[in-house]
Amino acid sequence: MRLAVAAFVNSFFEERVKRLFDLAELVERIFASAGLEYRVAGGLATYLYVEQVEPDSGRLTKDIDIAVRRADLRKIAQAAEPFGLEHRHVAGVDMLISASEPSARRAVHLVFAGEKVRREYVEAVPDLGPYVSLRGIRLIPLADLVRMKLTSFRARDEAHLKDLDEAGLITAEIESGLSAALLERLKRARERD
Repeated sequence: MRLAVAAFVNSFFEERVKRLFDLAELVERIFASAGLEYRVAGGLATYLYVEQVEPDSGRLTKDIDIAVRRADLRKIAQAAEPFGLEHRHVAGVDMLISASEPSARRAVHLVFAGEKVRREYVEAVPDLGPYVSLRGIRLIPLADLVRMKLTSFRARDEAHLKDLDEAGLITAEIESGLSAALLERLKRARERD
């Protein structure tokens, strides 16, 4: 019986991973076809960075967060349509969702480079500069990802920070680029272990 349950759980997990990476590959095709820039941020970026150095240690996420330029929003919406995604603005969030199976939980959430996601946030989303490519996906640089996680600082962000830290990815060099407010949050996150 345990073997059957383990096989079910494993196949369920593998299906979730496949759906997530299929969506990430679709994002890459959309943006490449339109000549537009994006950077994956959030949980998927954390997962990929952690998995690169500590295989089987990353936490899976349900959606994809990407940083884009607000000026490109109309072009993004137009580019996504032929690929079966449509732009929606719901509850203050811009996203690309499947036209045939709409679900905000499995959407591509857009955050805008150079803007705060929420007014109360300490820092804005970093500008789109260089990127790291893992599995053919354009990721926000690790230092920028850490800053974003410390800026939003929700429970899931703290879990992601813990994963990055345990994998040895939050280095002294990254810490040296953090503001005093974000360093304090990193200290608090580390103390909660």
